[in-house]
Amino acid sequence: MHMGQSDNKKNNIILITTDQQRFDTIAALGNRTILTPHLDWLSEEGTVFERFYADCPVCMPSRGTIMTGLQGYKSGCVGNFPDRLPMKFHDTLPGILTRNGYQTRGVGKMHFEPARANYGFEHIDLALNYYREMREHPERGIPKDHGTGENEMEPALSSVHESYSMTHWVTKKSIDFLETRDPTRPFFLWTSFTKPHPPFDPCLNYWNLYEDGQMEAPVYGNWSDSLEDMDESWLYDTYMLNHAYRMTPPQLQKVKRAYYALITQIDYSLGLLFARVRELGLLDSTWIIFTSDHGEMLGDHHMGAKFVFLEGSAHVPLLIRPPYAPFSHHSLEGKRSKRLAEMADLFPTILSMAGIDAPQQAEGVNLLASADEERRTPFYGNVENRLFTVMEGYEKYLWTAYGGAELFFDLRKDPMEREDLSKNPEYADRLEYFRGLLAAHMLENGAACCVKGGLPAPVKERQTRGEICRWPGFHSAKERPEVDGLH
Repeated sequence: MHMGQSDNKKNNIILITTDQQRFDTIAALGNRTILTPHLDWLSEEGTVFERFYADCPVCMPSRGTIMTGLQGYKSGCVGNFPDRLPMKFHDTLPGILTRNGYQTRGVGKMHFEPARANYGFEHIDLALNYYREMREHPERGIPKDHGTGENEMEPALSSVHESYSMTHWVTKKSIDFLETRDPTRPFFLWTSFTKPHPPFDPCLNYWNLYEDGQMEAPVYGNWSDSLEDMDESWLYDTYMLNHAYRMTPPQLQKVKRAYYALITQIDYSLGLLFARVRELGLLDSTWIIFTSDHGEMLGDHHMGAKFVFLEGSAHVPLLIRPPYAPFSHHSLEGKRSKRLAEMADLFPTILSMAGIDAPQQAEGVNLLASADEERRTPFYGNVENRLFTVMEGYEKYLWTAYGGAELFFDLRKDPMEREDLSKNPEYADRLEYFRGLLAAHMLENGAACCVKGGLPAPVKERQTRGEICRWPGFHSAKERPEVDGLH
């Protein structure tokens, strides 16, 4: 396959990630409300992977998978912030690229633990530094959340001007790197935006691009029509159950309006970034990848935030634009891939752009070489060792250790998961097949909780995360090795 790479010169690579952007929030992919002209351009000049999923739709696990090529259950990171084994710096994506002559820069939200280690990057401009700079310049305003929290849904307007927003800061730092890099060496730039993760606080000019009543209504199904009748196993926590999940339709219109406004603000910043790439003469020698760590339920099925393996949470966009696009002979230009793909695939795919073979540890596949192929193995997901999924083809099975609840969907017929088939006798054999796949996967990977080769007995009381279905990847703080924070 032609990859836009000469024999003598390695191409540059720009990885762009947003935080909490669901799959259906790009105009070119069918959303008739949202404004995303620069993401539209990217999708038209590259390949859109329409079925790209996070195996653990939570911030830190997804980012760890990008960095290591390991799913969360293999790396031991299946949730945010609990005791986890830090990544080996030399095995990370930027570490491998650095060793192979690349300039490597991370900008924005990295969300690793420990936070200030470089993890193989030559340099990182952490999002944390934005707040330090703002404190040093109080005349710019004080970023604050108007009483909202980091996983709440109430919308509010930004407390700072757009030019002093985090989104603009990430864009500016990325452009600064492009302008000051060593032009004799290829580069890998990870531009990582912190939005549209809550708080949903767009700048006024982007909020004004949308109107209340313009947004699509939330999706409900035969299993989620009534919040009171839903199985509580699928509801993440007490706050969501008692507040966010009970938002009225007018409230959810404002939530989605703010969410879309944040994405449009990012899209505008991408226009600035892409324009500078073009002005510097880098467009024809640079791969551009766009994705998000996980999605946002936005009120679908009475849910908010992420964590669950429903489409709004686990299904995210993936756009890959090759160098030299558009060229009609290029096999990646203007293409839609329906291959089932996952976050772990980014690791070998990005290394292949640099002409580097992925190490044996990598679980994913090179999507550049397999965009037209059907996935040969099931896709497995795990959140906090309590929410699990198995996908094969267009069938999706979900199971939770809390109560043993399960859902089963045929996404080809039902892409928004309105009809749960788990209680339909016509699908009894398929349901048993997927139960067996999940149980076998647990046993193969050392889960001690399988009962006689089957799924674990339901957990009636919510135990601590680390104790439910404990996997070998879990490490306590006492087992954590010393970390060199300078690398």
